[in-house]
Amino acid sequence: MRKRYSATYKAEIVQEIFKEEKTLNELASVTGVHPTQLKECKRIALTGLPELFSRESKNEKTSQAYDTERNALYAEIGRLTTQVNWLKKNLASTLSRAERLALVERESAELPLCLQAELLSLSRSSLYYQAVAPSVAEVALKHRIDEIYTAQPFYGSRRITAQLRREAQVINRKTVQQYMREMGIAGICPGPNLSRRDHAQQI
Repeated sequence: MRKRYSATYKAEIVQEIFKEEKTLNELASVTGVHPTQLKECKRIALTGLPELFSRESKNEKTSQAYDTERNALYAEIGRLTTQVNWLKKNLASTLSRAERLALVERESAELPLCLQAELLSLSRSSLYYQAVAPSVAEVALKHRIDEIYTAQPFYGSRRITAQLRREAQVINRKTVQQYMREMGIAGICPGPNLSRRDHAQQI
């Protein structure tokens, strides 16, 4: 099986060769490396010496290329940021919320919903909200409120609440007010200041 030596071990051997304190045969007997391999290591070391002194200039060229590429990337990032801001502003001003919601791709693997919401100027929580259908008890209660209001359209939330409580319904006035707002009904009654004299009319 062929022996393999690490780069560190080869470097130590080359240092011993350059010291010229021992011949190649003596080093071969001490290190266990064949003299031919020692000559090859010496040749590789002598060939690579000029590159050690030219490394600084290569590093400078690499650094300059890196700086140029970095400046170009920063400029591109600035242009893209400006374009995205302009697009967000125009989408929010020209499209309605419903139209912007239609542009959302919920199954997209490239853009997450949070990023789509930011680009379309939408609230992220609104994308996750799922409307819940009213319960059967709520629908029945609204039907009863509508029946009471149809029979007595002058009833407000107070009287309707009292009527429902007389029917053994456990409900408060705020809930009745909410249901009436959702149904678009309100008690019919005279408005304020109807009996005040019209001062524009001369007596």
